[in-house]
Amino acid sequence: MLGLRGSVRLLTEINQSLLQNATFRCQRVQGLRVGNTEIPNDKKLEVALQYIHGIGRKRAHQILCELSLVNKPTKDLTGIELNSLREEVSKYLTGPDLARRVKADVQRLVDIECYRGYRHVEGLPCRGQRTSTNARTRKEHQKYGSQEVAERIRKHQERSQAK
Repeated sequence: MLGLRGSVRLLTEINQSLLQNATFRCQRVQGLRVGNTEIPNDKKLEVALQYIHGIGRKRAHQILCELSLVNKPTKDLTGIELNSLREEVSKYLTGPDLARRVKADVQRLVDIECYRGYRHVEGLPCRGQRTSTNARTRKEHQKYGSQEVAERIRKHQERSQAK
């Protein structure tokens, strides 16, 4: 019985090593999941990483350099390369976590009622850009008005009147 367990363990170790070293060429893989995002397998790795929210060109290039990976199509990745890529991407703040953090930062600015928070509430640019002729994209939301923005403005005006 003990000999059987040892051979089963050996078989599972061999199976895991084969899976890690196998390429995805022979399989029909639609996309690989890295950083809670499915990246396309027909694009080169540096471009495919940019599909993850929070990773741009510079960070994608930095990740490839740190892992010493060649910029090849994602379908040609081995299991080991894929695992190391997942570990490296998990070191950064990406996806829904990043969106949650940005939303919390904006909410903090609104709560402390600073100038930037007021500009966010009003739907205007908050980094010093001129608004008399530009800022069309930012002002467009006011023209058509979304429910969420209108609600935030109403709450902010109520707080201002309460003081």
